[in-house]
Amino acid sequence: MIYEIAMIPVHKEHIETFRRAFAEVAPLLTRAKGYLGHMLAQGIETPEHFNLIVRWKSLEDHSPGFEASDDHQVFMLGLEEYFSAQPQVYHIEGTTFF
Repeated sequence: MIYEIAMIPVHKEHIETFRRAFAEVAPLLTRAKGYLGHMLAQGIETPEHFNLIVRWKSLEDHSPGFEASDDHQVFMLGLEEYFSAQPQVYHIEGTTFF
């Protein structure tokens, strides 16, 4: 199992709008091949920083899979206007939480 971790900086004045926009585009993510679940978490000390953690069956399901899809392009178009900088994305391998 692979976890995609995206650190997403959002303009402070657009935090609530970003949350609504994410809810609108999330179905594009959830229908992707290999998708196993996700969590969008807002920072406590820095509420303008979000972390999106997505579980994938394999790295290939995320990249190139979802990232190369039309759904990913629409997903990003629905969110990118709220970013204060480019999201940073990395992957880790592991099992589910205990």
